[in-house]
Amino acid sequence: MKNKFVIVDGSSMLSTCYYAVLPREIMFAKTEEEKQKHYGKILHAADGTYTNAIFGMLKTVASLIRKQEPGYIAFVFDKTRDTFRRELYAEYKGTRGATPEPLKQQFVLIESILQEAGFKVLYSDDYEADDYAGSLVMKFRSQLPVVVMTKDHDYLQLVNDEYNVRAWMVQAKQEKADELYEKYYGPYGLTKKDVNLPEKTFEFTAEHVFAEEGVWPEQITDLKGIQGDTSDNIPGVKGVSSAVPPLLAEYGTVEAMYEAIHDAETDKKQLKELQDFWKEKLGISRTPYKALTKTGEDGELCGEAAAMLSKRLATIKTDIPLDLELADFSVEQYKEKVLRKWCKKLDIKETSVFG
Repeated sequence: MKNKFVIVDGSSMLSTCYYAVLPREIMFAKTEEEKQKHYGKILHAADGTYTNAIFGMLKTVASLIRKQEPGYIAFVFDKTRDTFRRELYAEYKGTRGATPEPLKQQFVLIESILQEAGFKVLYSDDYEADDYAGSLVMKFRSQLPVVVMTKDHDYLQLVNDEYNVRAWMVQAKQEKADELYEKYYGPYGLTKKDVNLPEKTFEFTAEHVFAEEGVWPEQITDLKGIQGDTSDNIPGVKGVSSAVPPLLAEYGTVEAMYEAIHDAETDKKQLKELQDFWKEKLGISRTPYKALTKTGEDGELCGEAAAMLSKRLATIKTDIPLDLELADFSVEQYKEKVLRKWCKKLDIKETSVFG
């Protein structure tokens, strides 16, 4: 592990830690006003600083460094939703509610704590966390094995067996991770102890991505181009989802699929043959042709235009200029005493974080 670069999706990790230990009154409140009434029950320091997410993240980070012993580590965060993707599509992430104030405060603080502890933390107004992760992967993957740690399936597009880039996908529960261990490692007599991964995580190779998603890592953006992504409000093409894996297995990309459609559209006989091929050879019972080629009215986004835009929105940027070298991410710069100091300052028991 010492010769491995772990890139942590800090936004995903902190959010997961925040929602994992919220008081029941907030979890089951039906309105924002009702939730706010119970903010005082969220774990906090004596001075009122909210700490439930920070506590969980510090515990995870300390465990990661102690047990997995990476040689290099980086933390990437989202700073705003108004990145370049909003310029492409104003409704991008438009269905998400506002970040709760207790979580927002902890984002600002955890970034400062990690930087003070010697870690490199990357975020900006222009790009998202996964864009920084993708750019780090592309910059360093030829130098050493790289792992991205997240629960966001967008990151699966970065997995590359040739360059030994893997994804530590955080599962909602340990039971789900155990199911994956049993499914993929059980036949080889391996257990999670043998693999040595963080809690609730499963390491995805390209083969695992294909087995679980139905497409290869490089096709994740094509998958989202047609299926869309409700969490990010990426529209996709409505009415096609179940047909996407077989279509991508045949054509590889969204662009190649539409090229085949346009070629067939020049002749009615060819178009019928194409749809018969989809049904008989690809096993698509209901033709997605109309949905794939629908043209919008009154500015409606659909068909090919929706597919192309959605793919672009789902594509992680991998060429952000980064004036950093591998040594800048060395774990040797990590100062455990800083995290311990913050534990005392925030009234967090050190033994709960460091064991």
